[in-house]
Amino acid sequence: MSPPSQATGSPYLHADAVSVSYGATRVLDRVSLTVARGELVALLGSSGCGKTTLLRAIAGFVTPTEGRIVVDGRDITRLPPEARGTAMMFQSYALWPHMNVAANIGYGLRMRGRPRDEIAKRVGEMLRLLQLDGYGERSIAALSGGQKQRVALGRALAVDPSVLLLDEPMSNLDYRVRLELRHELRALQQRVGITAVYVTHDREEALTLADRIAVIDAGRIAQLGTPDEVFHRPVSPFVAGFMGADNAIDVVHAGDGWSWPAGGAGTRARAHFRADRARLAPPGTDAGRGTLAIDGAVVQRVYLGTQYRYRVHAGADDFWVDDPERRDEGAAVRVLVPPDALLVFPAAA
Repeated sequence: MSPPSQATGSPYLHADAVSVSYGATRVLDRVSLTVARGELVALLGSSGCGKTTLLRAIAGFVTPTEGRIVVDGRDITRLPPEARGTAMMFQSYALWPHMNVAANIGYGLRMRGRPRDEIAKRVGEMLRLLQLDGYGERSIAALSGGQKQRVALGRALAVDPSVLLLDEPMSNLDYRVRLELRHELRALQQRVGITAVYVTHDREEALTLADRIAVIDAGRIAQLGTPDEVFHRPVSPFVAGFMGADNAIDVVHAGDGWSWPAGGAGTRARAHFRADRARLAPPGTDAGRGTLAIDGAVVQRVYLGTQYRYRVHAGADDFWVDDPERRDEGAAVRVLVPPDALLVFPAAA
């Protein structure tokens, strides 16, 4: 596997060979991650992969069994959460329902003993920054989901944290609001210039928000790179599948390119491709030089609005292909995958 991409600037946050175990179960296995000042890194993975554990270790809610965590040259590994200078934005937002918007945003400052006039000034700055002018006296219960998210973000930013930690903060919002707030959050993070680590299981969210993405699998970083690198140049079948290239088929290389079925002489491999990079054609269609041709039959059709998604059965494999033309289930088809759409990995032993 190629070495992971590192931050372009000097490391501001450094998780150095961090392991976390619960009894005999190792949840994080010597994970190393650097984040430059002002960079947003997304921790992307499925439930239980260890991404939230890494975030909580940085926040101080989980103590590593090995390794260390350094922020701006200061070792914070054993410090309590309140002494780290980090701020956490939780999935549930954890807002106080008996406090109004202004009181929620200023809560962390009050806990730090800041003067009342300083708190009022900072809260006013946050309200303007988050486009919540006039909402200071409003009850939390009267807010929409998107407004609650902004209040939670304002509370985290108000204390001027060294690192902002976000634990799936948009998972409770509907899709339309999520799309809108992704762009708002990204613009705000860049404008403020804060260093941030963002946990998500949504690859589209990670691609939209992050400067770099760390794909985590079973307590380890499977790949770390820019969104373009991770999406277009995955280093393993796991990363390829997680980033959307979840169609996989055995192929063999002989002559001009890869062919199917994977019989006869040649180099065997496992090829991944995305549903939107292939097309359907009538049986016997000339594939053209280097294009992978797979003969199969449509076994399921799903309407997506602008096109159809078909499940095609070929040999022992099933995979999905997007195509604008309506076809009947049971129809014989030839799937054509251009060579630049194939992500090819060595065949499993």
